[in-house]
Parts: sequence; C-alpha cells; structure tokens
Amino acid sequence: MICAIIDLGSNTIRLCVYEYNESQMKSLLEKKAMAGLANYIKNEKLSNSGVERACEILKEFSDILKNFQVKKENTHIFATASLRNIVNTKEVIGIIKENTGFEVELLSGEEEATLDFIGATKSVSSDNGILVDIGGGSTELVPFADKKIQAATSMPIGSLNLYVKYVKKIIPKKDEREIIKQAVLENLNTLDLKKETYQNICGVGGTIRAAAKLSNHIFGLPKNNTNIEVHHIKQILELIHNSHKNTLTPILQNIPDRVHTIIPGLIIVETIMDYFQSENITVSKYGIREGYFYERILKGE
Repeated sequence: MICAIIDLGSNTIRLCVYEYNESQMKSLLEKKAMAGLANYIKNEKLSNSGVERACEILKEFSDILKNFQVKKENTHIFATASLRNIVNTKEVIGIIKENTGFEVELLSGEEEATLDFIGATKSVSSDNGILVDIGGGSTELVPFADKKIQAATSMPIGSLNLYVKYVKKIIPKKDEREIIKQAVLENLNTLDLKKETYQNICGVGGTIRAAAKLSNHIFGLPKNNTNIEVHHIKQILELIHNSHKNTLTPILQNIPDRVHTIIPGLIIVETIMDYFQSENITVSKYGIREGYFYERILKGE
C-alpha cells in the first residue's frame, strides 16, 4: 500500500510518500515547498494571498500524487500552527477543500507535540530528556522519562513568526535579539512545566536540522553528525551578527532558504537550552510526519 502525508506548516509545506507493508514503512519521496504562510497573516487572519499560495502548492503536490497513483483516501493532510494560530481557520480549511479537494485535519499543540515524540523515538534512543520542535509558527516541548511523555506542550512562537514580528532586515540586531529572547522566556514561563535540568535535548524539525547542518559546516564536523553542543549555538549567534555578505556566506552556502529564519530559530534554541541547562542536542531524522504515520495510519487500519 502507498500513502501520502502532507504537512501544511507555517514556513514550509512538505509532502511525504510512503510505501508500507506489515507495519513497516519505506520512504519513496520527500518534497518541500517554502510557503512562508506566517508572512501572509494580518490582524490574526490568513490573507487571500496566503490561502492562494497554500492552494497553489497543494495542487502541485496533487499532480505528483497522481503520478504515484496514490488514492485520495490514502492521502492525509494536516495543519499545525499555520492554521491553528489564526482566527479564520474554518474559512481557510473550507477554501482549501473547495479549491484542491483536500480535507485538512487541524492538530492541536498537544497533538503536534505528542506526534513529534512518537516519530522522534523511532530514531533517537534517549530514555530521558526533553524533545524540542521549532517550527515556523510554533515550538513544541515534550519532557520525557523512561521513554514516556511527562507533558506535551506548545508555544505559539516559531522562527518565522518571530522574524516577521520583530526583525526589520535579514539578520536581527542586538536589540531585536533581546526582544526575541524575552518573548521566548515569557512563553516558556506560561507553560505548565517544571524548570528542571535536561542535559540532553531531542531535536526535531527543519530549524534544528538546519542548525546542525550549519554547525557542522562552521566547525568542520562530519556532514552526518547529529549532535549540536550549546557552545556551538552561542558561537554561531556571535559569528552571524549582521547582514554583510561575508557574514551570511555560511548560511547562503548551506541553508539559503532559511537565511531570514535561522537566527530567530537559534535564539529560541539557545534560550530553551539555557532555561533547562541543557548541554547538547541530538537531532532526530524523524518527527511529526512519521509520528502521524505510525499513530494515525497504521493504528487506524
């Protein structure tokens, strides 16, 4: 059986096509499109242009799925903060259905965090720690012990919406960085989480994967290295301090599509690591899409 999952995110929209048999999955295709939907939010509403952008990408993905002969009933599309953090959610979901034929499932922050954990634990073996998923419009945190969830929480801030709200140019200035950090701290303090020490973070999502790629390049580490140390995060933030061409070169060479969001994302990472006195991040290659596959598709059969 072949199925598809589309993750309609605030920064990117991703398509994953899987083949599965006897509860085992194999990835056949992964494709992403930079949508930047957070840029289209005004007065807490996703604008018509934003809806059109989402529909445009979904129609492109629909053509790809036809080539794979994936049936409609085997195509699953979900949205997270991209549609969760707006006031016209129901209207947008209706327009997407009318224009693309896709039924969009809206995930709550707790559901997103839980599915992140289910997916990540398929590739990361840590028994204890805290999972962190930094997206474009939200950040999920899941402390866990003995491989069991202690809490599943979400903050309505991410690398893209913090950039849109607080940064005037490409790279945030010193005062803008401080404002972003304070916004992260304020949101952390609203969560029902104990301020404990978590030495290890299980990192999920595009921002943290991009941070690993950038860190490996800057510090001469193997490309397949999946660990990021807190002092490397701090050094990158010091190195990339302005929008000059020479300063931006490492980003442009490695993660050009995240040139405007990686620094806000790294500020979120640094603030969380300081808050929980974490020392390193282990990056998981799996996350919410794999969690959705195992929890909603395989268990739903």
